Amino acid sequence: MIFCSLVALDAVQTVVIPRRATGRFRITRFFFVFTWKPWVYIGEHIGSHKLREQFFGVYGPISLIFLLLFWAGLLTLGFALMLYGLGTPYFDSSLPPGHHPLLHFFTDVYVSGTSLTTLGPGDVVPHRQMARLLMIVESGTGLGLVALVISYVPVLYAAFSRREVSVALLDSRAGSPPTAAELLSRHGFDGGHTALIALLAEWERWSADILESHISYPVLCYYRSQHDNQSWLSALTTILDVCALLITTIEGPASRQAQLTFAMARHAIVDLSHVFQIEIDEIAMLNVVETTRLTDATFARLCEVLASVDIGLCTDANSAHRLLAIRQLYEPRAQALADYLCMPLPHWISEPRATDQWRKVSSLRYGALGGRVSVNTEHISRESTAMNLHDTEIHNL
Repeated sequence: MIFCSLVALDAVQTVVIPRRATGRFRITRFFFVFTWKPWVYIGEHIGSHKLREQFFGVYGPISLIFLLLFWAGLLTLGFALMLYGLGTPYFDSSLPPGHHPLLHFFTDVYVSGTSLTTLGPGDVVPHRQMARLLMIVESGTGLGLVALVISYVPVLYAAFSRREVSVALLDSRAGSPPTAAELLSRHGFDGGHTALIALLAEWERWSADILESHISYPVLCYYRSQHDNQSWLSALTTILDVCALLITTIEGPASRQAQLTFAMARHAIVDLSHVFQIEIDEIAMLNVVETTRLTDATFARLCEVLASVDIGLCTDANSAHRLLAIRQLYEPRAQALADYLCMPLPHWISEPRATDQWRKVSSLRYGALGGRVSVNTEHISRESTAMNLHDTEIHNL
């Protein structure tokens, strides 16, 4: 009875209760731990990038199906053990004379399975009242499990659809895969700050939606986007990169909204790493932050790209230090999630591609205007940038 109660409690915590499930010894957590690690091991040995992404992409839906079957199997086993403890109170005409005692347990499993699926054992007759009561209780449990499945799957796919709409929309705004340099450079036009503020406000709400839905249903984190060069984690990290630049390096009216979006997006990153109980080595991760994604050479190229669209950058010696300080607030957690989910983090700046549809359309537009492009050439001063971000603001984030 205790075994069945634990399974039912785990199912209710996972599906019904809209809060983060607590406890290290949860059945659902063990299921994902013992299935995801072998899946990753096999996926890492697939040579083709496209096939590897497809292999990782099917884990989410398949794990959901097998999790439901896993719950059903554990409930069947739990009720079968209770029946076996009652001495198999059934008359089974299929058992041969002088049969092995273990065959009684097979009968209990058969009765338990047919009761859970509400089919009913027509060929096995109970001869004790307790057995009939257990059959009724298990049938009700089976109906409840079916109701959970009916309610659980649509909620998951509704949340997945909401998430992927914004990820797909980011393609035309930040490239594919998205980068902070591309998103900012595509907003380097007259009135671009207004569009950027609206975009960051939308992603603040998106981050809150991720925080609410993916903590309640962590299986959504395993669901991958339909395109191999897109993912919810790369989109979220790109927005954090953009906010970090706007807060520490770029002056303008978007800096206030950038702080709000950064706080919510970072909250989502940190809480999701706690959901998966990812332990990180702070020293090693800080070394990754300093030396991998944004090196000094990459930062110099980033400044050149943004300057080419007349986005003014602060050139004082502390700008890089401020950017590093704010990156330390989210990149270690983002990298840990990327390693766990096998979703690579985006670069800060992307190489130009011949198949970039945005650049094709942009060239046609500028060609139609006779090459006339209106840009804002105002650059920010060292003093105004220093006033824009104090060290205490970085600490409070």
